[in-house]
Amino acid sequence: MKTIEWVDTYSKMVDQTVIPYEYKFVNITSGDEMFDAIRNMIVRGAPAIGIAGAHGVILYAQSLAKENLSREEFVKKLIEKAEYMKTSRPTAVNLMWACEKQIEVIRNSKSDIKGIIEELKVNGIKLENEDIEINKKIGDFGAEVVPKGAAILTHCNAGALATVGYGTALGVVRSAYAKDNTIQVFADETRPRQQGARITTFELAMDGIPVTLITDGMCSYFMKKGMIDMVVVGADRIAANGDTANKIGTYTVAIAAKYHNIPFYIAAPLSTIDTSIATGAEIPIEERSHEEVTHINGKRICAEGVNIINPGFDVTPHELISGIITEKGILRPDYNKSIEEVFRI
Repeated sequence: MKTIEWVDTYSKMVDQTVIPYEYKFVNITSGDEMFDAIRNMIVRGAPAIGIAGAHGVILYAQSLAKENLSREEFVKKLIEKAEYMKTSRPTAVNLMWACEKQIEVIRNSKSDIKGIIEELKVNGIKLENEDIEINKKIGDFGAEVVPKGAAILTHCNAGALATVGYGTALGVVRSAYAKDNTIQVFADETRPRQQGARITTFELAMDGIPVTLITDGMCSYFMKKGMIDMVVVGADRIAANGDTANKIGTYTVAIAAKYHNIPFYIAAPLSTIDTSIATGAEIPIEERSHEEVTHINGKRICAEGVNIINPGFDVTPHELISGIITEKGILRPDYNKSIEEVFRI
């Protein structure tokens, strides 16, 4: 079952805001609905957001086709809509990458309006299917560095629900577990939206993979006790030098892992690497709603009037990263060199 899938004239996706209480699909039928679904995290996870953006461009194309525009006007307005779709969330570069892939289809097409829409659909479905294959390759490469009987710590959710299917960080877990069923996972709760508690534990429990839920502040305790063997997390954007943006709290985990001499890996497709930026200092960090911090399940958990700062992501410096697991293998330091080389292959 795909997390997100193009079906005829609409995008069908899992509503991740209601997990683990419900597992349900919603149909997104317009570009503006998709923009909101991305911003409000009905769909989340960098690879899944990318596919959602590609679908959003198709949806905008279908709407514009009803406006009796000339082909030239249609193309101009559709590219504007695709650029707008890129702005629904600022940090995950997969969104910009996938929308740009659709813009390339629009610009290169020789077809009429109907033909352009069909070409966009074909490309959107192609990106979906490639995502699953890419994740399986990431999983298989990552499994090679997982010790027998390992306890793997992960932060946030980089599983099947963060992608079209299989997952990046949890793809590594799945591939490793298929070879060694003594492997287990420690999942950080991941405040403020509890993706680790709500979504990662949900996925792993469904797959029958042993998982222990811990709160975000506990990782150092378990590392010191020798209960964590390695860390594998996903990514939302990776700079040319290997600096990596991921869910807020990832940097803290990386620091703790370095202190305890525990390998810390990033698992991400090459589409998450943004070679246009030199370092993580250039990655835009999304500031999210204060209510995510002040409320849980609609109930206030703090005093009225307190100051809130809620960055959605932090940037882990490349020096703390043991390797970046991609569909073309595991990149190692010096990341400026290994990243440059992998894009030549």
